[in-house]
Amino acid sequence: MAFKCTEPAVASVQQDDETVRITRWDFPPGAVTGWHKHGWPYFVVLLTDAVLKIDDGKTEADVRLVAGQSYMRSAGVEHDVMNGSPHPIAFVEIEIKRPDALVQLS
Repeated sequence: MAFKCTEPAVASVQQDDETVRITRWDFPPGAVTGWHKHGWPYFVVLLTDAVLKIDDGKTEADVRLVAGQSYMRSAGVEHDVMNGSPHPIAFVEIEIKRPDALVQLS
């Protein structure tokens, strides 16, 4: 299921090419991404301290993260994300469309 949305999070795509998509997400308190499925593996890097409320369709969890913290998830993840903090939060999401192309860059 998805959270009840009174205000959507704001996505600002910083780069989108055949290899990666890099998006900055800004969330006022209570803002949500909306239900979505990730088509590629991705990394998230927090720009602020945050409490992310995650709804995966089966359970809801509060995840506390600090600025600079990062995590990775596999392709296929389906969820809705809400800012559960009493302040605005932001993170950068890096989706890897072609992992083989990243090897060629090194």
